[in-house]
Amino acid sequence: MLALLAQAADPNAQSSPFGSFGLLVPAALFFVIFYFIVMRPQARTAREHKEFIDKLSKGDEVVTSGGVVGKVDRVAGDLVFVEVGNNVKLRVVKAQISGPYKAAEEKAPAEEPARK
Repeated sequence: MLALLAQAADPNAQSSPFGSFGLLVPAALFFVIFYFIVMRPQARTAREHKEFIDKLSKGDEVVTSGGVVGKVDRVAGDLVFVEVGNNVKLRVVKAQISGPYKAAEEKAPAEEPARK
């Protein structure tokens, strides 16, 4: 361990070919990769969600962040009235609408080959 410390403090040791920018290059590369893998897709998803919320209209099927599924009855400013049953309407804040509801398609059972 002391040998490593002595070697690190050695003034005759070779320096990085990039000089003092040697650590800046990997940090910049890390930031660029982080931007394209994390930040950009998240911003795109947020933009799509905002567009969906702005275009809400009567008859759209939505799901709230609490998992309630229903049809939009009307939009009034920051509130959305969601009909979840016959004459059952909930007032939901627009920010709590998670997105459009897409019903899961039921898969038909696979037919078994005929046995002889």
